[in-house]
Amino acid sequence: MLSARLSAFRLLLSLLTLLILVACASVPKYDPPRIGVAGIAPLDGQGGELRFTVKLRIQNPNRVEINYKGMVVDLYVEGKRVATGLSDLPGKVPAYGELVYDLPVTVSTFTALEQAFALMQKPPQNGIAYEVRGRLDSGLFGTVRFSDNGRLTLPR
Repeated sequence: MLSARLSAFRLLLSLLTLLILVACASVPKYDPPRIGVAGIAPLDGQGGELRFTVKLRIQNPNRVEINYKGMVVDLYVEGKRVATGLSDLPGKVPAYGELVYDLPVTVSTFTALEQAFALMQKPPQNGIAYEVRGRLDSGLFGTVRFSDNGRLTLPR
């Protein structure tokens, strides 16, 4: 009797494994969304903070829309993290479409002063290097990590 139960269990386990493999093979493949910095604009500061809006362009190269739940971003200047931002505002990126997501970020005054002092000590020759790293929380794709970088040129 024990061997009959064991055989039935093995058969059930084999069928379940086969079912999972067939289900995984039938899931369509999706390309991750493309996310880049479209702009950075100042906001009114609060107390000892500087505030900015980072405009992120989200492009969806797939035939189904992306429903996202929120976003988290870190902004680096000359390799040091100077700002953080997050939002729990949900939304949708249409299939084969794009949108611009305005994400507020915060810089502490101490961090801004420290970075300004470092830049005065060693002024950059070819502009100020920046990088934005973050993640987009989406039910369809799971968590999608992204980064974008560039150089800000200062007026003479």
